[in-house]
Amino acid sequence: MIGKYSVFVPEVRGDFIEEWRQCLKQIIYYQDTNFRLIKLNIFTDQPDYDTYIKVRKVIDKSIHNAFGRKCPAFNITVHPPEKPWKIAVEAAYSVADSSNVTTKVWNSIPYVVCESDFGKEVWACGLGFGLFYSDTKNAASAAFDQMKAILDVEGMSYNHLVRQWNYIGNILEIKKGVQNYQVFNKVRSEVYQKYRTIQGYPAATGIGMRLDGFSLDFCAVIAKESVIIKPIDNPAQINPYEYGQDVLRVVAGKGKSVKSQPLFERALLISGKVRSTLFISGTASILGQDITGIEDIEKQTIVTLDNIDKLTDKKRIGDMPGKTERELGKFILLRVYVKNQGDFAKVKAICQERFPGVPSIFIQSDICRDNLLIEAEAEYLIIN
Repeated sequence: MIGKYSVFVPEVRGDFIEEWRQCLKQIIYYQDTNFRLIKLNIFTDQPDYDTYIKVRKVIDKSIHNAFGRKCPAFNITVHPPEKPWKIAVEAAYSVADSSNVTTKVWNSIPYVVCESDFGKEVWACGLGFGLFYSDTKNAASAAFDQMKAILDVEGMSYNHLVRQWNYIGNILEIKKGVQNYQVFNKVRSEVYQKYRTIQGYPAATGIGMRLDGFSLDFCAVIAKESVIIKPIDNPAQINPYEYGQDVLRVVAGKGKSVKSQPLFERALLISGKVRSTLFISGTASILGQDITGIEDIEKQTIVTLDNIDKLTDKKRIGDMPGKTERELGKFILLRVYVKNQGDFAKVKAICQERFPGVPSIFIQSDICRDNLLIEAEAEYLIIN
């Protein structure tokens, strides 16, 4: 599992490629023999699809040139960072002495396999890129097909998914009466119904992305017998797969179509003998199943962070058969999606006060409901 995260932004303003080169230089210089880079998420501000494709090719080539056989899994999405920057990068590292890390390639997509004290881990990013642009259903289906292909190669299945990131182009847009988010939820539901045979779901984020298309990142684990994988609920929220039909949007105007619920856990705990990782899913200002703090960015930020705190409650995490009381863990990442650029300063101030010193990245994105102004996810590390 990931041992630490770092966030990189340019040192001085420039055009997009100049800012990317500054970030890449920092990433290369930052390398530490105690950690191995396994994943990069590159968030960019791009004006249109053609420009995005051009800069993606430049970034792709430079990453392969910089890291060679140790290339990390990576994704490049259109999520503008806080102005004035055109790019921000989130880097994830495994602990070198606790993992045997190998980069593999499937159909030109690099992915990373780690043999760790948790078992066998697979990290892959950017699935679905460039496929069926403007067609959410087919783009999502293609990404899930790519994920299945990689899992098949590694002797894994959808049962082994523990964390999934779903980047949905123009998530709130309605095409032919159906919202893009609901199109994605239906595809995911059909895939899980077909291929997932165990109870429960991965931790996940389903978030908007500027421009059309769909992209997917995932982590899958074949766990050792000593490892416990357990969903963690938030007592203040209804599980998303239990949402009522009235809070899900599918058809504009009249209609009684059955809507597909979001299939993910609020958080998922991967607990080993030495350490544990808590993946906290995309979390918003929702109590029960309803939005709190409509049109109030400060209220929504506070409720969102309160919900994240509830998922790391010491008693809830530690209350597992065969496990002794744990020491408090620490957050190693906070990723925050903000709907409006004008709200960045307020959101950052609240987050930094609540989570001082935690590597944090703030990017612009539409959220899955019209009235949500912020969503956040986190990762929490516990040393047993």
